[in-house]
Amino acid sequence: MSVEAELKFRVAPRKLSSLAKTRLAGTRRGGRSEQNLVTIYFDTAKHKLKRNGLTLRVRQAGDDYVQTVKAVTLGALARGEWETKLDGATPDLTKAKDTPLERLITRKLQRKLKPVFRTSVRRMALPIRTRRSEIELAVDRGKIASGGRSRPISEFELELKGGSSADLFRIARSFERKTGAELDLQSKSEKGYQLAGGARESASHADPIHLDKKLSANEAFTVIASSTFRHFAANADAIRNLDAEAIHQMRVGLRRTRAAISLFDDVLPRASTAGIKEELKWLTGQLARAREIDVFLEERVGPIMKAGPPKRGSRAIEKKFAAQRTKAFKRAGQAVGSPRFRRLLIDMLEWIETRKAPADKDRSIGPYAAELLDRRIRKARKQGKRLDELSPDQRHQLRIRIKKIRYALDFFEGLYDDSDRKEIAQLSSRLKNVQSALGGLNDFMAHRKMATKAALTAPPANRRAQAFASGFLVGQEREAAIGLLKAARRELQHLRPLTAEPLR
Repeated sequence: MSVEAELKFRVAPRKLSSLAKTRLAGTRRGGRSEQNLVTIYFDTAKHKLKRNGLTLRVRQAGDDYVQTVKAVTLGALARGEWETKLDGATPDLTKAKDTPLERLITRKLQRKLKPVFRTSVRRMALPIRTRRSEIELAVDRGKIASGGRSRPISEFELELKGGSSADLFRIARSFERKTGAELDLQSKSEKGYQLAGGARESASHADPIHLDKKLSANEAFTVIASSTFRHFAANADAIRNLDAEAIHQMRVGLRRTRAAISLFDDVLPRASTAGIKEELKWLTGQLARAREIDVFLEERVGPIMKAGPPKRGSRAIEKKFAAQRTKAFKRAGQAVGSPRFRRLLIDMLEWIETRKAPADKDRSIGPYAAELLDRRIRKARKQGKRLDELSPDQRHQLRIRIKKIRYALDFFEGLYDDSDRKEIAQLSSRLKNVQSALGGLNDFMAHRKMATKAALTAPPANRRAQAFASGFLVGQEREAAIGLLKAARRELQHLRPLTAEPLR
């Protein structure tokens, strides 16, 4: 096995030809080579290999054929790669022994393998050397095709052949500044499977997280942070197309990332973590207004259009906030199209992959997860006993604590035995109910401010009608708040730490 350490960037097609000519301080270039590569990816009709985190491909370069098995290893930067030469373009599973694919190999699998998609690229490769490292720049121009569908490829990769990952990221930042390239966490195989499935560019949801009980807390954080990072980064394109669900999913991914940082705070280096937290907070803030107005329109203004207020007032409020939503969506799109966002992606990946845990803090993930959950659940339950005495800000902070516990349960669920899943599901459901109720109360405060401001700033022609509609909205919210507070109180009273223990 070899382990690839590479960064992939997508870049405008017009910038591809300039990459080989780009001069970088402190580097020297080797000889340039070019070749045509045709790669066929194989799987079963139900994508059994993909479901097991594997890819199988056969690549043709001239008269040479190479079979490759790939598997994601710890984190997002490195991937395990097993290569062997073939005589032709048909996979040979007898040569996949001693790879992660071996456990799946049967005669039935060999019969069921078929081409799923192919890539055809013209690749230019160029060695870049620093004083300590050798990095290969590979520029690809071509397409991915499956059935009658295709999508263009316009990207470059930087692969660390030897030396320091710090040099890899330094050179990556240089290319980003000079070309406006954006780090792309999706592999060609992931894009190929999407194309084969007919998926269009849309919001991306979180993938399940699987933790091995043998991992240390620091290693477990790498797995979790890599997943949550991919979750929010994958929604950038859809946000640029003003997709409301993509904004929601990026915010969820950001919250999960920030929650993971908070949960593992004692095994993370403080200095470098502080900068990452600040940038994640910035991006979250750029999306907040768009999501807030969208929820207000869809969940509050929409329903009152069908209720009793004068139609003129309702329509005026809807028009006012629809214009604000469009403006907020464009602001979100500008944020994820900015150089600051591109730098954040590189900085985030480097931090995940290269940070060092304090040696005296790291320990096995099982005991770490059990202690973390127990401590946080007890603290939330204690605060929840005073729910009626809490201010709106204090209730909001309690909601954040509940949300972090729920995310932690999602992260750690795989560490528990199947027989414990019922208890975990019950706790998760209770946490979700508390979070939903407290979230509704928080929305009530925000929506009341929005409705009041809309009434006070309405033009004279619509002021009375908007004021009536706003008052109706606030009245509905106030009535709903009583039920939400009661629901949160009831669920918090039954909140208990897990009796189940993680697998050892």
